[in-house]
Amino acid sequence: MAMVYNTQLADDLAATAERVRGSTVHVRNGQHGGGAGVIWRPDGLIITNAHVARGTTAEVELFDGRTFEAQVTSRDPQRDLAALTIGTDGLPAAPIADSDALRVGQVAVAVGNPLGLSGALTLGIIHAIAPAEGRGRQTWVQADIRLAPGNSGGPLVDASGAVIGINSMIAGGLGLAVPSNAVGNFLLAQGERPRLGLTMQPVLVPVGTRRDAHRGLLVLEVAPDSAADRAGVFVGDILVGVGGQHFNGPRDLDTALRSIDPNGTLFVDLLRGGKLQSFPVVLSAQKQRSGTPEGAGAAA
Repeated sequence: MAMVYNTQLADDLAATAERVRGSTVHVRNGQHGGGAGVIWRPDGLIITNAHVARGTTAEVELFDGRTFEAQVTSRDPQRDLAALTIGTDGLPAAPIADSDALRVGQVAVAVGNPLGLSGALTLGIIHAIAPAEGRGRQTWVQADIRLAPGNSGGPLVDASGAVIGINSMIAGGLGLAVPSNAVGNFLLAQGERPRLGLTMQPVLVPVGTRRDAHRGLLVLEVAPDSAADRAGVFVGDILVGVGGQHFNGPRDLDTALRSIDPNGTLFVDLLRGGKLQSFPVVLSAQKQRSGTPEGAGAAA
C-alpha cells in the first residue's frame, strides 16, 4: 500500500511540475545575469524579482523557446518585485493561490532555471509564514527548500500547482518567497485594477445551523454604470462566492479580482430573496482610488 501511495504522489508531483514549467520563463538582463519569472496573466504580464529585472527592459524566453523583449513596467526593490509585459497573449498563466491560507508543513515546490537548467524543480515544506531575521518586518513564505542562482523570480507553488509565492533569496538555510497576496497588492498599487463598483459589508449567511454559516458580502451601494450595475447587481444582494466557490475568508473576492484579466468576466454568486443566483460581471480596469468610500463597507 505504501508503494502505491508513493507512486501516486510521485505521479501527481510530476504532473504539477509539468504544468508549472509551462508558466515559468527565463528572464535575462544583460550583464546582470538573469533568473526566472512567472506568467501572471494570459495577456503577457510576468512577475519576477526586482533584483532580476534591474533595467527598463529585459529578455524573456518562454518554455516553448520563443523570446521577447519585455518592458519593465514597475519595480519595488524593497519588496523585491517587478512586473514585466511582453507583446503577446494567450499565454499559459499560472493559477494563483491565497497565501493567507497557507499552513506550516504544507508541501511546496520551487520551479526555476538554476545554473542554466530550464524548469528545474525542488521540493520541500513550508517552514513559516512570517518576517525573517534581518529582513525587516515584511512577511515571507519560508520554505525548507533548495534554491540556486536562476531560481530567483520563479514560482513557489503548492501541491496542486497554484502559486503561493515568488522565490527571492536564501536566508538562514531557508528559501524566502514573496507571498502571492503581496504580489497582488503590489500590482494594485501600480494604478489599475478590475473593479466591480460595489461598497459592501461582511456578513455571515446561515446555512442550516450557525456553525455552517458562510461568509458573505452585503451590497450597500452600487456605483452607477459600474461593472456590477451593468450586470444587474442590486443593493441588498449578498455576494457569497465566485465561480461556484463559496468565500472562505474576507479576502477571497480580492484574490479573485487580482487573478483575473482586468477586462475579463467574473461569475459572481449571490443571494437575492433567499435564492442563489450567478451573474456574469464583465470587468474593466480602472485607476485605483485612495481611501475607502463612506460607510462601514469596503470597496471592490
